[in-house]
Amino acid sequence: MTNDNINEILLKNVSILSRHSEKEDSMMPKGNAPLPSVESVRNIVTLVKSIIFSDYFYQRQPQEEIRSYYIGVKMEDLYKELKEQIARGLQFCKQMGEEEVQHKAETLTLEFIDELPELKRLLYTDVEAMFDNDPAAETYGEVIFCYPVVNAMTHYRIAHALHVKNIPVIPRIITEQAHSKTGIDIHPGATIGEYFAIDHGTGVVIGETCIIGHHVTLYQGVTLGAKSFKYDEQGNVLNVPRHPIIEDHVTVYSNASILGRITIGHDSVIGGNIWVTHDIPPHSRIQQSRAVDVSFNGGLGI
Repeated sequence: MTNDNINEILLKNVSILSRHSEKEDSMMPKGNAPLPSVESVRNIVTLVKSIIFSDYFYQRQPQEEIRSYYIGVKMEDLYKELKEQIARGLQFCKQMGEEEVQHKAETLTLEFIDELPELKRLLYTDVEAMFDNDPAAETYGEVIFCYPVVNAMTHYRIAHALHVKNIPVIPRIITEQAHSKTGIDIHPGATIGEYFAIDHGTGVVIGETCIIGHHVTLYQGVTLGAKSFKYDEQGNVLNVPRHPIIEDHVTVYSNASILGRITIGHDSVIGGNIWVTHDIPPHSRIQQSRAVDVSFNGGLGI
């Protein structure tokens, strides 16, 4: 193929793809405001991790004066970058003037920064819960450095703090970044108490309206999902509570599916590979029925 042929194909497709399609325009916000940056949002999470887990994800500084300097630098970077991305998120989804957007973004950013000490406290309870639940963990540092639940919960707790402030888009970007990396899917709208542990983690799903208490442990493959959806008169799905409530001191073993707006009572244990769609009283022990041992002759059962 000649260079002229190559250039013709390239230019033709550049021309086609440069035109705004009707479908593309229907999915874009009005106006020409810049859209949120996925890379910038990823950097925001990195900055928060370097502040909360400073000795692990930046530089160990035993002297508080030096530590204060480095955290101060990170905090200033966080303020600038988060404010910009919140403003972009507001412009992306809400009809607001530029001045109103900037004022709202500044207020929300400072509110979030004011909550960082509580986020740090919560995340260290998660680390402690994971360490206490896993005899394979030799140090807290191993949990912080290596365990996917710490990554997933850091993303979730940041995203949830932003979500409850009605900041659009940004919280979901944050949790989906952790989902793609760890296989743990936590919606930022879920409410999760302190001392939360996920062992292994791959395949865990926690829906938007879940409420999870304190000292709860999940194993890989657990789904806290919706059983069905409610619709309005126009056939649109209603965003109503539809996911489980898990009370304090509950353990859910691998591949259990707990579906619908049901309550799992405190101090209960849900065994693996179980489908639960009804309320479970406190102090329950739910397990599989005994397997039936049958013979499959001549291909029977395949």
